[in-house]
Amino acid sequence: MPRSGMDNATFRLGTDMSVRLPRYPRRVGQVDREHEWLPRLAPHLPLPISEPLAKGQPGDGYPFPWSVYRWRPGEKTEELADPVEAAKELAGFVSALQRIDATGGPGPSWSNAFRGVPMGDERDSVAAEARVRPKIEALRGIVDTGAVTAVWEAALAAPAWDGPPVWINGDLAPGNLLTVEGRLSAIIDFGTLAVGDPVVDLLPAWTFLPAAARGVYRETLGVDDATWARGRGWGLASSLPVPDDPYDADPACVERALRQLNEIIADFRAPEKCGILALRTPPTRTGLLWRALRPNPVRLAQSR
Repeated sequence: MPRSGMDNATFRLGTDMSVRLPRYPRRVGQVDREHEWLPRLAPHLPLPISEPLAKGQPGDGYPFPWSVYRWRPGEKTEELADPVEAAKELAGFVSALQRIDATGGPGPSWSNAFRGVPMGDERDSVAAEARVRPKIEALRGIVDTGAVTAVWEAALAAPAWDGPPVWINGDLAPGNLLTVEGRLSAIIDFGTLAVGDPVVDLLPAWTFLPAAARGVYRETLGVDDATWARGRGWGLASSLPVPDDPYDADPACVERALRQLNEIIADFRAPEKCGILALRTPPTRTGLLWRALRPNPVRLAQSR
């Protein structure tokens, strides 16, 4: 692959398969999770998903189990032919996933980065207070940390999810949403699959969809104000750059993170406009943040 993910390295195998290898011990549990559950979920979903074909064992110096998957055609792009239609299709996929019987499904755990835990949970997710507060403080003088803090505290104060745990993908990032000719064609990478609080699957509202389609995604999912506030919190936590992470040392990644932060803040200030009032971050600020986040070459990137 031109660029593998943070948690796994992926390689093309022939014309119709791929090989996926966990990078870190923490991600090893994702292999069994996908092999056990994806074949059960796939028949109930409106879009193709990752299809595990075989499981490999450690050997020849590689220490973890690994997987062979069917190759799904499509591009990883944010250039959508019809963003509103894409919002409806993605919301339909998430709704279908949530309707599947979750009995016996795996809860949030260390290997899925605790995706699906409630907002404010102390376990080591990207949205844990112990992770978020230091990241906000590190951006002081670079972004409006007062506004960022207000978004975060509103998410913490919002009423908790009071429904039953449901199936979540947990990582509906742009790189996992494949398109053909600008239309959604498949959803890949279910390593963070779990049964839990559905709010984490609001992430594509800020990471994938443009502002004009964000409200459609929310409306199609039937998301109430409290859930949307918690979703903004997850979106904020996932957008905060990570010091010393090579992924966030890429100027394009920094610019994307700042844009997402601005749109989340704009949505918080004027939710009825769904982010249309997002501010443009001056290029000098992007450059400053990029220089501040350039990685220490001694440190290996860890998952968020």
